[in-house]
Amino acid sequence: MNLEIVRAKDLKLKPKDETKLGFGRIFTDHMFSMQYKTGKGWYDAKIRPYENFSLSPACMVLHYSQTIFEGLKAYDTDAGINLFRPWDNFKRLNVSGKRMCIPEIDEKFALECLIELLGIEKDWVPKTEGTSLYIRPTIIATDPFLGVKEGDEYLFFIILTPVGAYYASGLEPVNIYVEDEYVRSVIGGTGFTKTGGNYAASLAAGKYAHDKGFSQVLWLDGVEKKYVEEVGSMNIFFKIRGELLTPPLMGSILPGITRDSVIKLSRDMFGVNVREERISIADIFEENASGGLEEVFGTGTAAVVSPVGGMTWEDKSIKVSGGKMGDLTAKLYDTLTGIQYGKIKDPFGWIKTL
Repeated sequence: MNLEIVRAKDLKLKPKDETKLGFGRIFTDHMFSMQYKTGKGWYDAKIRPYENFSLSPACMVLHYSQTIFEGLKAYDTDAGINLFRPWDNFKRLNVSGKRMCIPEIDEKFALECLIELLGIEKDWVPKTEGTSLYIRPTIIATDPFLGVKEGDEYLFFIILTPVGAYYASGLEPVNIYVEDEYVRSVIGGTGFTKTGGNYAASLAAGKYAHDKGFSQVLWLDGVEKKYVEEVGSMNIFFKIRGELLTPPLMGSILPGITRDSVIKLSRDMFGVNVREERISIADIFEENASGGLEEVFGTGTAAVVSPVGGMTWEDKSIKVSGGKMGDLTAKLYDTLTGIQYGKIKDPFGWIKTL
């Protein structure tokens, strides 16, 4: 398939103060799009000016939420623009697509198109420490049809936004609320996919937590409401008596790329034993009471590694690591971001430099 390039005639002013970027509010001059129709396949791959879409009010994604997306970042470095494991994002997009009955994309072609888009928008990659260009690939069903079935028409697009820290508090440890009423997903559902419905299902609990002064919600399993699963926008890790514990990939949580990277870094670079196993929230609180809980942190593309300073479950609250970032959390953050920004050698082949 050929890639058509249509350049924007009027370019936007880029942010002058990159320390005030925030997250996901400013968008670049260009985007990528490609369409699909049953019997025709994917077609009309195009880099085009960033603009609104025209969609029918009967568009299937608006009624039945047949949509998937990804999130990755581009980093400014002395050697060029770095992408971190971008092939894994497009691979995961197809995994999500299979569950959501969305046709498979050519992962290699999608990455080539992204690289071409970044070449055009390279001046949008912010240079201030801690900033990056966030990349959002998305696929939506676009058929104008009211009826519950998989779509016959789809739109795949990629948009870019320069961003600062995901949390306004930066690397300050966050306080999280353990949700034991609502559930986000169950094994056999769509919890392992990046589909919009998963995030819509988290909004009520997230709003309640934010109104109570918490940064995030920690979800428990959807059956017994007993075992730890993941935080709203992150996978979760617990350092207990020198080991790292994180919930296993059983189909109800997202197989995070940052999660996988942290597991490899912990095992191969720092010699930390990592156990992927179910752990109850009661055990976490008991380990804290006995002095076994040493650190807690979340991992994800947006926040990278985010220390947890406190947790509240039912009527009990605990402080973790004295409310400060733990030593292992700091090492993982520094190493991972060091690799992403080209300051530390990449021993795993994770970086694609443009």
